[in-house]
Amino acid sequence: MKNKLRIIGGDWRSRQLSFVDAPGLRPTPARVRETVFNWLQYEIVGKQCLDLYAGSGALGFEAASRGAKSVVQVENNAQACGCLKDNAAALSAGQIKIVQSDVLRYLTGEPQAFDVAFLDPPFGLNLAVQTCRLLEENGWLAKHAKIYVETERNVNWSGMPANWRQLKSKSAGEVGYHLFERTE
Repeated sequence: MKNKLRIIGGDWRSRQLSFVDAPGLRPTPARVRETVFNWLQYEIVGKQCLDLYAGSGALGFEAASRGAKSVVQVENNAQACGCLKDNAAALSAGQIKIVQSDVLRYLTGEPQAFDVAFLDPPFGLNLAVQTCRLLEENGWLAKHAKIYVETERNVNWSGMPANWRQLKSKSAGEVGYHLFERTE
């Protein structure tokens, strides 16, 4: 079964995206995306963005709609990747590249320095801190990159990269959403 969500800003505002029902796939709600992109309003245009655990693609498509130069969406689920590709084709989104891969495996590959990274890992698997560490340790981030992390509300942040500082943090229900900046 396919579900729908709406892009909330930029060139594709009000365009709908389809996404599949898949275990652990929870699209970032519109009100949370609005907050996140308000936080990032001066950080998207012309930038290289990485959307890890892309799922519905809501964050990556929103970034592309708002002027990101390129967006790489990494998702393990084949059906979700199929929807991402269909949505990119429907929007003529040539700046979006979809990679079907396990995120942790992908982050051991050849790095590219991204300006903005979005992480929305499946809940209950303690992947947020591990993914953040791989981004930092393996050279995936530009000098002052912004990193958005969506997690369960009460995550243990011990083990986060020492050179990251938290800029913003909010919660909605059982979901916490956080913006970090790489300081070196």
